[in-house]
Amino acid sequence: MHIVVCVKQVPDTKIIKINPKTNTLDRRSAPAILNPYDAHAVQEAVKIKKIAGGTISVLSMGPPQATAVIKKSIEIGADRGYLISDRAFAGADTLATSYALSKALERISKEIPVDMIICGKHAIDGDTGQVGPGIARRLDIPPVTNVIEVTEINTKEKTVLIKRKLTNGHELIQAELPCLLTVEKEINEIEYSPLTNMIQAARYEPIIWAVSDLENVERAQLGLKGSPTIVGKMFSPPKPEGGKRIEGTSEEQVKQLMDLLMEKKELFTLQSTK
Repeated sequence: MHIVVCVKQVPDTKIIKINPKTNTLDRRSAPAILNPYDAHAVQEAVKIKKIAGGTISVLSMGPPQATAVIKKSIEIGADRGYLISDRAFAGADTLATSYALSKALERISKEIPVDMIICGKHAIDGDTGQVGPGIARRLDIPPVTNVIEVTEINTKEKTVLIKRKLTNGHELIQAELPCLLTVEKEINEIEYSPLTNMIQAARYEPIIWAVSDLENVERAQLGLKGSPTIVGKMFSPPKPEGGKRIEGTSEEQVKQLMDLLMEKKELFTLQSTK
C-alpha cells in the first residue's frame, strides 16, 4: 500500500504579524513550520502503514527551504519526500496549487501506484480546506473530508471504512481505493519520534522537481497566471472589549445586571429596525 501525504510549510500564526501598509502577512515575522493538520496526516499514514504495510511518501510545493517540512515528515515516520519547487509556482492560489500537486502525484503514481492520499483539513495560513478536494477532483478519485478515524482498511477489496465529523455527530463512509482523505487534528496524537527517525531525517535529501520534470503541464494554470483568487484586504480582528465588573450587594448586582440586559435589548432592537 502506497500512501502519499500532501504537506505544506506555513508561518507560525501564533507569532506572525500583518503588514499595515500592504495588508499582507509578514512571513518574516514568524518561523516556518510544518502545517499542524498535515503533521497529523503524516502520523495517520504511519498508523495505517503499521496495520496494512506499504510505504509513505510526502509531497510539498514551495521554495527550496520547504525541504524542512519534508525532513520533519521523515522524522515522524514517512519513507520518502518530494518537493516541487519552481518560480512558475509562485503566487498560486488553491486552484493553481491543486493543479500543480495533481501533476506531481501523477508522476509519483507512475513510479509507485498511489492507493491513498492524505491531507490536513486545511492550512493555518489560508484556512480554506480547498486544496485536498481540488486534488481529488483533478485525479477523479473520491474525497472524504473532516476525517476523525480510519476504522478499517481492506487491501483485498480495495476499500477503506472512515468516520468523518459532522456538525452534530459523525458518519461512517466506505470508500474505494484510491481515495483522498482530509483529516482533523483529533484523529490522533503526534508521537515522539525515535532517535533512528531523527538521524534519518537529518541525513535525508528530498527529491526536488521543477515544472520541466512534470508531464503535460499547462503553464497557464500555474502560479499567478492560474490563480483567479484576489485578496482584497487582510486585517487583524479587533480585540474584544473587556467585561464589566458588577459589584455591591446582591440587590445592587441584580439591578446592574438588569440595566445592562435592557441596554443590550434596546441596542439590538435599534439595529434590527435599521
